[in-house]
Amino acid sequence: MRIGELAALAGVSTRTVRHYHHLGLLPEPVRLANGYREYGLRDAVVLARVRRLTELGLSLDEIRDVLGPGDRGGDLREALMELDADLARQQEAIGARRERLAALLAEEDLGPDSTVSPGLAAVLRELPAEGSRIAELDRELLTLLDGVTDPEARDRMLGMIRPLTEPEALARGRLLYRRLDELADADPGDPRVAVLAADLAAHLPGELAGAFAGPYAVEEMAGALDTEMSPAQIEVFRLVLTTLRGER
Repeated sequence: MRIGELAALAGVSTRTVRHYHHLGLLPEPVRLANGYREYGLRDAVVLARVRRLTELGLSLDEIRDVLGPGDRGGDLREALMELDADLARQQEAIGARRERLAALLAEEDLGPDSTVSPGLAAVLRELPAEGSRIAELDRELLTLLDGVTDPEARDRMLGMIRPLTEPEALARGRLLYRRLDELADADPGDPRVAVLAADLAAHLPGELAGAFAGPYAVEEMAGALDTEMSPAQIEVFRLVLTTLRGER
């Protein structure tokens, strides 16, 4: 058989046959005097085995190992068991994703931020918004962090935030947001700025306050807020961060 006939018999392309030669999956056949490859039944059998194993999901490197010289039945069993375990994990992950999709589709008010993790969704339902620009910004930052942090870090973050969803903390939070909004057109030297900063620093739970005091630089945080807040509001958060860093 010529390469085209072999490829047609096995249901692959001639390019695939050449690729398998290159990888060592298919031995190079005898060449005729005219330089053409001449394939036999044995080549067709090997090629069919490779195709069946690829259809099962084995990689070409794994197939090369299990089709090597000698009795490789043990190697094949091990490779198939590993493949089965991988598929089981994928199936479990797909099941979890479908459950999440079902929960989302059951929501009446479905929006882009509905796709946050269930833990954050529960926190956002409790945190005050009520038309406050600063509250809205806080929610946007939380949804951003939810999407870029690993699950373990996200759980830690949610654990630090949950104390703010307690009834008394919610009431204080609404008042603090209102006072922040009132500074939208104020001067950074307004006497309300320092008082609000002290109250806001005292409002943060200990672990959350420690997180703000540790890895964030005051200047970088203030710069990140520059386009979203007024100068007086930025000064409030600069003073909060300075206070927290000074206490720890």
